[in-house]
Amino acid sequence: MAGISAKPPQLRAVRIWLFSVAALIALMVLVGGATRLTESGLSIVEWKPVSGSLPPLTEAQWTEAFEGYKTIPQYRELNAGMTLPEFKTIFWWEWSHRLLGRVIGVAYLLPFLYFLWRGAVRGELGRRLWLIFGLGALQGAVGWWMVASGLSQRVEVSQYRLATHLVLALLIFAAIVWTLRRLSDRVPAIASIRLRITSAVLLVLTFVQLYFGALVAGLRAGRVYNTWPEIDGALIPSADRLWFETPWWRNLFDNTLTVQFEHRMTAYLLFALAIAHAIDAVRSRAGSGVIAGAWWLVAAITVQATLGILTLLHQVPIDLALTHQAVAIVVLTFAVLQVERLGVRRTEREQPKLVPVGQPG
Repeated sequence: MAGISAKPPQLRAVRIWLFSVAALIALMVLVGGATRLTESGLSIVEWKPVSGSLPPLTEAQWTEAFEGYKTIPQYRELNAGMTLPEFKTIFWWEWSHRLLGRVIGVAYLLPFLYFLWRGAVRGELGRRLWLIFGLGALQGAVGWWMVASGLSQRVEVSQYRLATHLVLALLIFAAIVWTLRRLSDRVPAIASIRLRITSAVLLVLTFVQLYFGALVAGLRAGRVYNTWPEIDGALIPSADRLWFETPWWRNLFDNTLTVQFEHRMTAYLLFALAIAHAIDAVRSRAGSGVIAGAWWLVAAITVQATLGILTLLHQVPIDLALTHQAVAIVVLTFAVLQVERLGVRRTEREQPKLVPVGQPG
């Protein structure tokens, strides 16, 4: 980064910290996916941000937690007769997911406060890190808002709230990846406005696809219409099957056929646009970094699409489903890096000031 000596200690420390938080968020997304796939997300029916850090430690505490689960519709309608050992299995998934959330909060906040105290982060960087912290705090509230949707009248959480919870987590992840990239030394990319626009559209489409994927998971839509390339007996299902709910827009979120179809169509569009973007980068001689980034994105989307098809055909086995989700994070990472790589380089006075960690700001 211009104006800063090669890899100064304070910059390296900030990078390591942000990289570690990003890795923890990626892990949490995968644990959250496993929690959903194992139907474990409603096993803890209370939100105790502090005392909930400890799991039940005695048989009486386990019984109390199990009795709480027995009061919700999911137990009565889906899991009546579940034994305490079976309950413990789903409990541990949800508890691990919540514990990771707490760990991420601590892993972000304490080093951040230390860097602020020492004056290691200022200006634009400091403002961006405060924004990320705010989004993280919001994510905790959104997580409970999601769980609460399944505690009274439903046997699962709302797919709307599940999708919001996932997309917000990945937005935080993307913001950290962007910030990490901004802290790296880089040569200004020489690229056309068209390449910049298509890279931004690819990133937006990636988030749209992630949202649709969460709706598919929330509706268990991957367990139906398990054929490809046809869906419901045709490449394009009949309109009366796609749009039978009223008002029409509810089909986009509630109709399992429509939700799976839009997830497929967005995948095709994302794949086609990524290839067009890569070819354009080559033809316009955009530079080795831009060209390589474009083709890495194509490769990741190709793997992701293949995993999506296999997951569908095998009716969502947990190993394939989690691998599919993991590669989605890789696709998002490459999409963020490509947009940032093609972004306009800031002047030196616009860059965050970093001073040695040992000197108070």
